[in-house]
Amino acid sequence: MSIMTGGDAVYHALKAANVSCVFGIPSQHNLGLYDALCRHGDIRVVGTRHEQGAVHAADGYARATGELGVAIVSTGPGTVNAVNGLYEAGFASSPVLLITTQIDTRYLGKGKGFIHDADQQLAMLRTVTRRSERVLHARDIVATIHRVMADIGTGRPQPGAVEIPTDLLLASLPRHAHDAHEYASPAPLPADDAMLDAVARCIGQSRKPLLWIGGGCVSANAADAVRRLAERVGAPVVSSVNGRGVLPAGHPLYVGCQTHLPAFNDLLSQADLVLAIGTRFQALASQYWQQPMPKNLIHIDADAGVIGRNYPAALAVVADAGLAAEGLLTRVAPVDVDGEFAALARHVRDALAQAVSRMIGPDHQRIVNTIETLLPADSPVVCDATITANTWGNYLLAIRGPRIGHYSTGLAIGPALPIGIGAALGTGKKTLVIHGDGGVMLNLAEIATAVQTRAPLVLCVFNDGGYGVLKGLQRITTGRPYAVDLHTPDFVALAAAMGMPGTRVRSADAFADAFEAALAADGPYLIEVDLDSLAPIRMFG
Repeated sequence: MSIMTGGDAVYHALKAANVSCVFGIPSQHNLGLYDALCRHGDIRVVGTRHEQGAVHAADGYARATGELGVAIVSTGPGTVNAVNGLYEAGFASSPVLLITTQIDTRYLGKGKGFIHDADQQLAMLRTVTRRSERVLHARDIVATIHRVMADIGTGRPQPGAVEIPTDLLLASLPRHAHDAHEYASPAPLPADDAMLDAVARCIGQSRKPLLWIGGGCVSANAADAVRRLAERVGAPVVSSVNGRGVLPAGHPLYVGCQTHLPAFNDLLSQADLVLAIGTRFQALASQYWQQPMPKNLIHIDADAGVIGRNYPAALAVVADAGLAAEGLLTRVAPVDVDGEFAALARHVRDALAQAVSRMIGPDHQRIVNTIETLLPADSPVVCDATITANTWGNYLLAIRGPRIGHYSTGLAIGPALPIGIGAALGTGKKTLVIHGDGGVMLNLAEIATAVQTRAPLVLCVFNDGGYGVLKGLQRITTGRPYAVDLHTPDFVALAAAMGMPGTRVRSADAFADAFEAALAADGPYLIEVDLDSLAPIRMFG
């Protein structure tokens, strides 16, 4: 009887789910899996320089494509390094699968000090995933991976992990062992008809409705249905940062995603109904839950756990955003939206944009204009947690469709470069990454990954010689900067040493020239921007 290995079983589990690309780092503990991927040859393996980068890249791939992102690492140090990436994927509701290893089954749990022994690894993984499982028999590899995949894709997407002891990856299995494990993606959660009827009646009685849409509309591929619903109702729309692009920038109903700014409260206080779809009202977006939400809040989300968590809902619909929106489209009629409320929405839209524009100053406004003019409308944009992103990258820069705008949802510094690599490789489209000098240092080695893969990437490093956001926070809390000024390298020279061309700019005009060159480059390109040479961003007043 012909045989296959446990590594082959992992391959077949991935192929059954139409996985075509994985990110990771080989180790003596996962060589059986890498050997199987090599022998079969039709799943692309992207080698990163750090396990954190591998999971972030898988996350970026998932966000930009809507497909499952897969990372492969090794037990112990490799898995510990991967935790940051899983944390970010969970915060962003991103479908990411981590496949890692464990020490040989004969040593497992015995505390003998075997290489990379990490007996509590599964418990650690469960702190940053919704479901993590350990395989104890080679025959269970396919079924276990598919079970975790199904959890990842059920309801609100969340990362999951599977750990497989090294000896099981090399163990022999009958060739037909994977045949009975065809994979079917979980069906989206349907909405209850009676609840949709109630929501439709409530909307029909409203005269000042407001739609608040989030990343759940993107992950459910519901952008078209939600946009048509907004247009049917005629209500103004705000979004979370992850919900950008559901209504493209410039759409007449789209107010913006700057719900954290005081001007937005004028609109919210006038609304007689808020229809929230696929959002959990995160802290910053809701001004730390101090916004006066109207009593008539209708909350639709695929995750029952987030409904009512931050604001009580008058009506709660646990359902896939797309199915709920499609169901409402058959039930609601255009609303006679109050004219003054509609005018207020347009005024607030302009006021929010103007507030950000004043905050960033003329030079950064010109940089925004350059990007919007030159960057293709379908190019992914990935922002790190940095001053430029937290002012104009996330809130002013036009996002013209779903799965285009991405950011460090957990507000950690560092993820943007590997997330951008995953997005660039997944879509094949020129991808813009907006970084600060402090954050980019955390995953700087992934420049080599970008070069080796020829990722179509423009990496913009806005350099102020330190942790600019923290420096601003220190000024308004303790009154003095401490431990936030950094020695930073010559990023252009450093990138060149790794094979990435680049240039340094000190003006908005020079940025325009450099950005045009970067877009024309075949492969990745770095632009270092000297922030001290530009009119300052007044993020903290």
